Amino acid sequence: MKTNLLGYPRIGSKRELKKSSEAYWKHDITLENHLKNAKAIRQDNWIFQDEIGIDLIPSNDFSLYDHVLDLTLTLGCIPERYNNLKLNENPLDLYYAMARGIQKDGLDVTAMEMTKWFDTNYHYIVPEFHKNQTFELLNLKAVNEFKEALELGIKTKPVLIGPVTFLLLGKETEHNFHRIELLDKLLPVYFQLVEQLINAGAEYIQFDEPCLVTDLSITEQQAITKTYTTLASTFPNLKIILANYFDCYGTNLKTVLKLPVHALHLDLVRCTLQLDDILNADECNKKTILSLGVIDGRNIWKNDFEHSLKLIEKAVNLLGKDSVWIGSSCSLLHSPIDLNLEQKLPTDIKQWLAFAKQKVEEIVRLKALVIDPNSDENITALKANKQSIVNKSTSELIHNEAVKHRVSKLTAQDSSRQSAFKFRQSQQKSILNLPLFPTTTIGSFPQTKSIRSWRSKFKKGEISQTEYDHLIQDEIEETIRFQESIGLDVLVHGEFERNDMVEYFGEQLKGFAFTNFGWVQSYGSRCVKPPIIFGDVSREHPMTVNWTAYAQSLTDIPVKGMLTGPVTILQWSFVRNDQSRATTCKQIALAIRDEVLDLESAGVKVIQIDEPAIREGLPLRKADWQAYLNWAIESFKISSCGVADSTQIHTHMCYSEFNDIIDSVAALDADVITIETSRSNMELLDAFVDYKYPNEIGPGVYDIHSPRIPSSEEIELLLKKACNLLPIEHIWVNPDCGLKTRDWPETKKALTHLVNTAKKLRAEFKIEA
Repeated sequence: MKTNLLGYPRIGSKRELKKSSEAYWKHDITLENHLKNAKAIRQDNWIFQDEIGIDLIPSNDFSLYDHVLDLTLTLGCIPERYNNLKLNENPLDLYYAMARGIQKDGLDVTAMEMTKWFDTNYHYIVPEFHKNQTFELLNLKAVNEFKEALELGIKTKPVLIGPVTFLLLGKETEHNFHRIELLDKLLPVYFQLVEQLINAGAEYIQFDEPCLVTDLSITEQQAITKTYTTLASTFPNLKIILANYFDCYGTNLKTVLKLPVHALHLDLVRCTLQLDDILNADECNKKTILSLGVIDGRNIWKNDFEHSLKLIEKAVNLLGKDSVWIGSSCSLLHSPIDLNLEQKLPTDIKQWLAFAKQKVEEIVRLKALVIDPNSDENITALKANKQSIVNKSTSELIHNEAVKHRVSKLTAQDSSRQSAFKFRQSQQKSILNLPLFPTTTIGSFPQTKSIRSWRSKFKKGEISQTEYDHLIQDEIEETIRFQESIGLDVLVHGEFERNDMVEYFGEQLKGFAFTNFGWVQSYGSRCVKPPIIFGDVSREHPMTVNWTAYAQSLTDIPVKGMLTGPVTILQWSFVRNDQSRATTCKQIALAIRDEVLDLESAGVKVIQIDEPAIREGLPLRKADWQAYLNWAIESFKISSCGVADSTQIHTHMCYSEFNDIIDSVAALDADVITIETSRSNMELLDAFVDYKYPNEIGPGVYDIHSPRIPSSEEIELLLKKACNLLPIEHIWVNPDCGLKTRDWPETKKALTHLVNTAKKLRAEFKIEA
């Protein structure tokens, strides 16, 4: 029996990689120091796993920015626009240009598109493929990191994204072919990489094919078969680990069970029942090792050892101990790193939790419990685990009968606006008096070092509430004046009092707990610290009204109230696992509804309820979609539908594909939806056009995830594309996301371009009319 870890967090326990990356981008540290910092994180990870007792330690799970981008560059899949950049300063210039875009020394190239990694909040860089795509082995990152671990005396298991998943994660830049057709061109180059790893001494290689949790076509299933039969015949001594996660194999199971692989990994957290399906299947090869993912790689609750042991023993009884491995359900990339760093979490809650380091310890402990169940140490550990699970289930901290009763009394009327959109639109146009192509932003403005310093000092008690409030008020007023000066039509207060769009609300809601170091990578150097929903959720007091009302008191121009929607708060938190996600989401929705009504009562005429995670939460198989969409849409509407027709409700979604769920997006019935379209060159609008989306749309024309500043000409080109697709009276002009991570100089310049372009188009369309 072996312990098998699929991957480990790469940001460092205190976000060392984030700090190093951002310092490097600002030229505050050298390339040598940046790479040295990264190496230290990698080696610490390997040494910890080795010392704790992990048998199959992953390598190549580390990345300076994104593991999909790593493979894209490794295989020479470089979009043409980067070919002539003459980036000779250092080997990372091209890598970061593809991830973030580049705008310096006369160069101005956009970044590659970014989207969500399956149903997680991790964003990956989308590979781009064309019909005549060629591949070339450009670097040996995976090989070099394997050798680096060997120098420490640690023989690792290299991790590679599987060829089929790699192709399916990408997008075609032409419309006359499907990217899976590139498999025959890809495999020879991909196999060169495998050969290099074997030559370096790799005995096992983990091939991640999470596409196997989706509804694969016959052609795509055939591509899986071809890939792994060819791989096994080409490298007969290689021990192939085929890893799937985030759900079960589903309709792909028969295909998978026939593959000549050494070990098959199962996510038994997301899909416990698949173990019986596999063990009882006629196709089940009893010689194939099963890697049982019983430790949850995506949530923070302590493992229930008794439950996991039942699953392990079921497999052991049929296959034997040598044919069963114990591991994490997926990479621990999605987990915070070390619970021991948390000194302020209430003890009652902390005893229920396990972060990445603790999850690794749980994997090792489960193996020990199987191998030597009667040792005093293992008996004690099992009893302590059982007591913790019981304590959680019976804790009075979790349950609030008033909240449960309120959810039980919800009716259809609670999730319906008073009138249809056309009637509401007429009232809103009369009250708000907005021009053609109204301009706004998504909500946040730059969070400078000063602002973060104020918040830190306030939390530490180094400045008083009054001092802190005055500092924030001054920042809000300055931001309102800036927005007025450039001519924005709907303003925001800037969200300077907020740390994170979910954490800020969770801190003010009952049923949430918070960490100091519970960071998880979202993309690149962007890390988030998800709240922990441990109990029933309710709102005790207004959360945003004072700051929004203050901002509105400074100007006659409408100021948007800015809220995070219930589905996004749910998706971007670590959610309790003792009741349905639907029930928890409706509890959050009622809390947000109370806030919406208080904002309206305070005179706020425009309220934005952000829901960037609705598409992300969609189950990976279509058969499960509708049940999720029903409660997700209902939750949003519970939060938004209590207002008068004259109150304009906005929502925002980013980095999502909408084609398959456009009817559900329309069912949200938001008066205005703002979406990301800058990186996709307005391609995401196609879904709204084909559906004849009836409400107003703000297609983002400024990519805020890149440091480059869009020119007025670029914005105009994007807007004119939108004008060719949508009714012009329905088009808003805005960035594609909040401006929190940007600097003020670039923000001011980009927004000035945005407003001036909107004004230019108003004049042009007025003349045409």
